[in-house]
Amino acid sequence: MFRVILTLFFMVFLTNANAESRLQKVLKSGELRVGTTGDWDPMSMKDPATNTYTGYDIDVMKALAKDLGVKLQLVATDWKTLVSGVVAGNYHMTGSASISPSRMKVAGFSESYISVEIKPFTTSDKISRFNGWSSINKANVKVAATLGTTFEKYVRAWFPKANINIIEAPALQHQEVISGRSDVFVTSNIEGGTLKKKFSNVREIPVEAARSPTPIAMLLPQSDQVWINYVNNWIKVKKKKGFFSANAKKWGL
Repeated sequence: MFRVILTLFFMVFLTNANAESRLQKVLKSGELRVGTTGDWDPMSMKDPATNTYTGYDIDVMKALAKDLGVKLQLVATDWKTLVSGVVAGNYHMTGSASISPSRMKVAGFSESYISVEIKPFTTSDKISRFNGWSSINKANVKVAATLGTTFEKYVRAWFPKANINIIEAPALQHQEVISGRSDVFVTSNIEGGTLKKKFSNVREIPVEAARSPTPIAMLLPQSDQVWINYVNNWIKVKKKKGFFSANAKKWGL
């Protein structure tokens, strides 16, 4: 029995040791496949007319593909399937995503290169109704959030008394509020700042303090340590060379 167990152990060990990393697959195929949602301004934005992407994330992935010496292939995904897509191998990695315990159970993360905190927003015609987080947690307040995002989890936990309006991508939570179908949405300081510049009627609700400061990183296959190590060391090198700080400045972060 001991010999059988030992033999099985070595078979598993050799299988894992000989398993081809995503790094080798990327280099062999000459293509880096990256999952991105295209709906997080200014991180990843898709132009439906041209089917092209721009944003902070896109610049990061272009730089990574260039340093790998391969072509970049952006794969359209959405927030509710972002994690399952990398687990299933639909893409080699994703663009920026918040690090969370639930995601860490099934997927790996790169080192963080930027962080966010969460703030609430409404429109100019409704801003007088709100002052502080508690003013949102009321039955007569409709809070919008996109299905599968961390924002959905936040609003359900933070506003149990409010009327929660969960929408599916490609619908956008801030558009639900701008259109008047909802009263409040929460988002990162990154996206919130961009939306205030883009839409003159978007207002930040004054609160005691922002919530859930969260590191942001790339999602990677959990078991592929070779690939994770490569990406982590690439991030360290690019940080030292000032790439990430310059890219953040370019996109107003």
